[in-house]
Amino acid sequence: MAQSQNQNQPKTIPPYVKAIAGSFGGVVEACCLQPIDVIKTRLQLDRTGTYKGIIHCGTTIARTEGVRALWKGLTPFATHLTLKYALRMGSNAVLQSAFKDTQSGKLSNQARFISGFGAGVLEALVIVTPFEVVKIRLQQQKGLSPQLLKYKGPIHCARMIIREEGLLGLWAGAAPTVMRNGTNQAAMFTAKYLFDKLLWKKQEGDGRVLQPWQSMISGFLAGTAGPICTGPFDVVKTRLMAQGRGEGERKYKGMFHAIRTIFAEEGLLALWKGLLPRLMRIPPGQAIMWAVADQVTGLYEKKYLHNTHL
Repeated sequence: MAQSQNQNQPKTIPPYVKAIAGSFGGVVEACCLQPIDVIKTRLQLDRTGTYKGIIHCGTTIARTEGVRALWKGLTPFATHLTLKYALRMGSNAVLQSAFKDTQSGKLSNQARFISGFGAGVLEALVIVTPFEVVKIRLQQQKGLSPQLLKYKGPIHCARMIIREEGLLGLWAGAAPTVMRNGTNQAAMFTAKYLFDKLLWKKQEGDGRVLQPWQSMISGFLAGTAGPICTGPFDVVKTRLMAQGRGEGERKYKGMFHAIRTIFAEEGLLALWKGLLPRLMRIPPGQAIMWAVADQVTGLYEKKYLHNTHL
């Protein structure tokens, strides 16, 4: 009887396969979207009106510095995404396995949501928060002369933060980052599963491999849910990370104090500042990542779960 029940349970992909799939997706996403990040940073640092817009900025960089300049900073960006997606996809798979019904092997929507939230919390604490603290401190610096900048680069920035604020300085804004990433991944994993099921009749372990364009549509739609839900947490996270502990009286004392202060001083909509750039960045990134990850996991399903010759 037990053997019959095990045969009827849906076949699952091991967590390490999903972690590998996520890391591959992160590399491809970084390579595709790095020019957008470079252009965004140049526009943010442009105080003299050198660039007239996104397209003009991109063409100017390519003409004056070469096309390769649009991929400056690719190594840390790709490293960040690779580690983040590997941890996210792997930990989500582990949590889903733990929450599955022992008899049927099925996963409820509530368990899927909780698994996504747990994966988001883990990536926020282990990878996202220290990376983003360094990134935001570097991006908020104004001026292009290295001699006048407090932080000379990512490693120097991290060392300065640790020296001046202690090791915990790298985890400034951890609470809103945990809430943002937890809610983000809970919504994203749940939405991706539902869109795959509704649009393409795809179930994990069924042996079907989605076409890349199908994965991109599902990933893009799933990627829109998180930014809308987590806008306030993202704004608060950035404000808390931008203020150093060694800069005298800090304006924001914590996550809830920051939410109340921003709402009182700037209004409700200020808690969703930067939503449009996030929607321009995250859904396309998720579309690319899932297009790659689904191909990797799909190949594993066909070869090892269904014994199909590739």
